Amino acid sequence: MSRYLVTSALPYANGPIHFGQVIGAYLPADCYVRTLRMLGEEVCFVCGADEHGFAITVNAERDGASYPEYVARWRDDAKATFDRLGIEFDVWSGTSISPHHAELSQQFFRRLDEGGYLNKRASEQLYCAKDEMFLADRYVVGTCYVCGKDGARGDECPSCGTWLDALRLVEPTCRNCGSTPEKRTTTHWYLDLPKLRDDHIGEWFQNHPWKGNVKAFVGAMLEDLQERPITRDMSWGIPVPADLVGEEEDKVLYVWFDAPIGYVSFTREWAEARGEPDLWKQYWCDEDTRLVHFIGKDNIPFHCLIFPSMLFGQKQGYVLPWQVPAMEFYNLQGRKFSTSANWTIPLDTFFETYDRDVARFYLLSSAPESADSEWRWEEFQRCANTSLADTIGNLVTRVLRFVAKHHDGRIPPIAPEHEEELDRVLLTECGALEDPADAIIEFRFRRACERLVANASVANVFVDRMAPWTLRKTDPARSASVLNTCCQWIAWIAQWMHPFMPTKSVELWSMVGAPGALADQRWPGLPRAGEWRLLEAGAPLGEITGPFAKLADETIAAEIAALEARVAADA
Repeated sequence: MSRYLVTSALPYANGPIHFGQVIGAYLPADCYVRTLRMLGEEVCFVCGADEHGFAITVNAERDGASYPEYVARWRDDAKATFDRLGIEFDVWSGTSISPHHAELSQQFFRRLDEGGYLNKRASEQLYCAKDEMFLADRYVVGTCYVCGKDGARGDECPSCGTWLDALRLVEPTCRNCGSTPEKRTTTHWYLDLPKLRDDHIGEWFQNHPWKGNVKAFVGAMLEDLQERPITRDMSWGIPVPADLVGEEEDKVLYVWFDAPIGYVSFTREWAEARGEPDLWKQYWCDEDTRLVHFIGKDNIPFHCLIFPSMLFGQKQGYVLPWQVPAMEFYNLQGRKFSTSANWTIPLDTFFETYDRDVARFYLLSSAPESADSEWRWEEFQRCANTSLADTIGNLVTRVLRFVAKHHDGRIPPIAPEHEEELDRVLLTECGALEDPADAIIEFRFRRACERLVANASVANVFVDRMAPWTLRKTDPARSASVLNTCCQWIAWIAQWMHPFMPTKSVELWSMVGAPGALADQRWPGLPRAGEWRLLEAGAPLGEITGPFAKLADETIAAEIAALEARVAADA
């Protein structure tokens, strides 16, 4: 048994979560964690809100809210979205409320300084005289000096992906008020990434197995690595240790620096809540731990280079990431998700209309694992109607309703002389069987979804071939044996479904009267002839319902029209 520490990128407490973010970092992690637990692995699943930074101060002031009130609103909003989707963290916290976060962040800063990995120096920075503040890099916009495209931020160009120096932007403006900033001198600390690269991180990264998109992204950055500022001139954030600041005021840790430390402080918070305050060290400082970061594409540099550098620079034996299954971008009907432009799916109304497990399955089946992908309403309908209702739902209802009607609502018996033959037909002659878990643990969620549906299709082929309703008229005992086999298969489908659709899987488990709680079952793997039946003949079925409702064409057409209307109204 291995120990896994699984994290999802901390959502920024500055607005609502949309489906593009859900499939980027949160839902795949939940599916992965559920699978690991069914495989018997020890797992801690960590997340919380990222609650500092300049953007929060600007928007909180705009809304007339205090900074703590503002971040609490969006922290709760994000958690409500995750709850609606059945995403279950072991700990959910926030960087402004976690009891040890400030202390631990300052400790990270101090140890990096003591290790010679921080450089302090005066430098010019853009200052907005109108707003009377130094501008964080992301609050400077202008033309990229590398590719010439407009809309570049002070830290990165979204067009070419280059890390930028805000001072070199062409025609920079303050994102907040639109005025032209001026250059002023201020003192800051910089993380010496080149030194950390040369001491260990460069070799570690190059020798570690990564997804192709991760390897290419960070490999190119290592060749031209620069120091990165880790402090800001503002009041909302983790203060730089007082004894290191000197006479300067309002020096805080840059939000990108303190945010990933939240993974550690939240784990410590979780351990204390369990009454085992030192347990967090087993997850962060034991070489047997596998640290897995679920993130979106834009977070690759921080989780594969910067945060590992920060961990290594502590010289405290922190584990470095084992895998970072970064997703590419997930769009909506051919365009980028944008809550500000109303090109999004309002989740309040969505969950009033559609089933969360169907949404989970469609998102996982269309995940942007190695290339950008998208939510398309037409494909959501196809998934709900064909993959789920026609394939899994139809199998469940036609088998179980027939059993309820003709076998007194109980699992039919299987005659010993039929078992070997029926196992052979189902397991070898009705289609190829593949284990969804093998794909999940390799972070191939789309393939795992395909395997689940394919395994259900095998049972439909079996039912059509054996035709138990016809057999009942000529050979009732054989018909009962076929139906027993089908019920057993539905119990296996329920187990395979659990990481994808935790609610629907429990419903199926209950319908076939399976023993015990589904959440307590070990992962079944693939069935082996003569060893796979787990339901007792004569056990009562549960309440039988159609697990998946079909979506009408007019419903989907209305959603697409509403999306276009929201954008038009905002134009």
